Amino acid sequence: MAKPISDITFTPTVKAIQIRKGSRGSYSKVEQSGGWNREVTDGLEGFLADLDMFYLGTANAEGQPYVQYRGGSPGFLKVVDPHTLAFADFSRNRQYISLGNLSENPNAFIFLMDYANSRRIKVWGTAKVVEEDEELL
Repeated sequence: MAKPISDITFTPTVKAIQIRKGSRGSYSKVEQSGGWNREVTDGLEGFLADLDMFYLGTANAEGQPYVQYRGGSPGFLKVVDPHTLAFADFSRNRQYISLGNLSENPNAFIFLMDYANSRRIKVWGTAKVVEEDEELL
């Protein structure tokens, strides 16, 4: 049996704290009903079409996290297929922290914010840097 997608954030330790603090029941119901989406839905694709920014979280090989703002024209975060998102990353501050982190650790997190409508979406997965790919360019 596959682990619930919620196990990414709701580790056994987190679940124990949720039980102790009284919030585990509501999250357990979500898990029992199938949990969160594992694929890009039409709704998410529409949300991305209007989005002009997001936050990209990466971590180095030692697990030290780093979060970086990414911005562009609305819709710059593209849907490639039901399991893949892509965006052009233009070097601005030339620190290359996210690039370095992804070369050591492919785990990534995207935090999508729509401040005007008080909506947010969290995406966990793996990431890779693709350079000089004519099809993507």
